[in-house]
Amino acid sequence: MTVGVIISTYNNPRWLEKTLWGYTLQIEKPDEIVVADDGSRDETRQLIESFKDRLPIKHVWHEDRGFQKSEILNKALRVATAEYLIFTDQDCIPREDFIATHKQLAAKGQFLSGGYFKLTRPISDGVTFDDVKNGDVFSIKWLLSNGQPFSFKLSKLAKAPIVARVMNVITPRRATFNGCNSSCWREDALAVNGYNEMMHYGGQDREFGLRLVNLGIKAKQIAYSAIVAHLDHNRTYKTKETIETNRRIMCETVSDKVIRTPFGIEKFEA
Repeated sequence: MTVGVIISTYNNPRWLEKTLWGYTLQIEKPDEIVVADDGSRDETRQLIESFKDRLPIKHVWHEDRGFQKSEILNKALRVATAEYLIFTDQDCIPREDFIATHKQLAAKGQFLSGGYFKLTRPISDGVTFDDVKNGDVFSIKWLLSNGQPFSFKLSKLAKAPIVARVMNVITPRRATFNGCNSSCWREDALAVNGYNEMMHYGGQDREFGLRLVNLGIKAKQIAYSAIVAHLDHNRTYKTKETIETNRRIMCETVSDKVIRTPFGIEKFEA
């Protein structure tokens, strides 16, 4: 099967560059990468162009009209051609086995819910290409020596497959579709009509996953198997109003067993 990666981005070429470094170093190469750009300035376009000799990368862009992630993801879905799609963000550096893990665990009738390890802001700012190439950003020893606080969450970075499998089973974390690290079959994404464009920051990825479940797709937990290092940043686009609106839509998706949103890739009367 062919595997593609859809990366959402907005005006943060420094973080996007660090993330793209990770994709140049994958042990299993992607068949395509689609950058879903929610209206970034020209610096982001120039950065993506600079990677075209290293990655099979496409740039999907629309003008800046505020937070329109759902809309640009739908545009990326139209452009994507790979049979299996991994969804992630500009601030998520993939471990070298990231694509290989998603590809190995992919199965019909399910989507995969991966995990992330959040870096401190000083470490995020200082990450270099060599830090990614050497796997340092996923090294517990290196992180602690560079000021990362000790916590149980460091256990996500244990690469032993048996540890990952056990932790995937016992973790209380629900397997939901999260925008930083989840994957599904492209045909399933199209079957639910993509993302609900009425939703802004705060849950649109999860609502997409709820409709996949309503379609009959099961969620599989791989939070300790497929890992990204999450770069720290501010979230100025998060508001109380959008969170409340999104929560209402998610409740309706569950109660009404919605499969195809009327506000997705194809628009139709509700």
